[in-house]
Order: sequence, then structure tokens, then C-alpha cells
Amino acid sequence: MADEIERKFLLKNDFWKQEVTHSKSFRQGYIRTVAPPRVSVRVRIEGDEAFLTLKGPARGITRSEYQYPVPLADAEDMLRDLVSCGEVEKIRHYVSAPPYTWEIDEYLGENAGLVTAEIELPAEDAVFDVPHWLGKEVTGIPRYYNSQLAKRPWRTWTPEEQA
Repeated sequence: MADEIERKFLLKNDFWKQEVTHSKSFRQGYIRTVAPPRVSVRVRIEGDEAFLTLKGPARGITRSEYQYPVPLADAEDMLRDLVSCGEVEKIRHYVSAPPYTWEIDEYLGENAGLVTAEIELPAEDAVFDVPHWLGKEVTGIPRYYNSQLAKRPWRTWTPEEQA
């Protein structure tokens, strides 16, 4: 089993942009599954590569995650034919913070205006440096999950939810 241990934050400002090492475009959608247990099935296109990912329910900030490469044409077909709600489009920017890398997601389309930062950790209690541009932590708040952003985009949130 592969585990993903991830924390997610909003950003205070745009100063992170000065630290970006590279960026990549993402387009992804979710295939509906029947609970329990709640499993997220994601089809993702990253530039010219494509993946099918299965994520299990959260246990704290840990989730089981399995990712498999798929042919790009198959991913395009799955996004067109199997995705039951909207897609999420974003540009992922990478900021090096050894021994970790921050992934800054700048959302597009119906989620334009939302920017989040994620860090993957080796353990839930791992210590990391907090960059000056990091804002409120939103780890574990379901509306910030990409699977939920596909169903209920950020632009439809109330001002209180966006704050």
C-alpha cells in the first residue's frame, strides 16, 4: 500500500512566485464510486502524460493512494465519457524547500482565484519550515479537495467560504 501524507494551505501573498523552479499544467476529473468505503478515482492529464489514481478515505492526514500511468488517448476518452461532474484545471508550480517541495496549485476555469499550497511529508508529525507566504491551513476541509472542487467550484462558494 502507498500512503500519501499531505498538508494543504492557502497563501497570504504572491511572494512564492519568486521561488518557482518549474510549472506544469494539469487537467483532471473524477469517476463516481459507490461508498463505503469512499474511494476517489481520478483521471489526470499532466502535460503529455496521463494517470489513473485511486485514493482511499483519510485517516488523519494520511490516505492510501495508488497511481498508474495510462495512455494519453485513454485518459482523454475517460475524461469525456466517464467523468460524472466537472473537471479541475490548474497550473502546478513547484517551490523547492529541501528536503521537501511545495506544490502551489493555481486553479483555472470555474476555480480561478483559488491558490493552494501542498506539501507531502514522510510522517504526520514531520517538521517543515513554514514559508513567509503561507497562510491558513485547510488540510482536512473537504471543500478544498480537488474532487469536491470538480463538483462545487470555488466561484460558487459564499464570500465566507472563500475567506
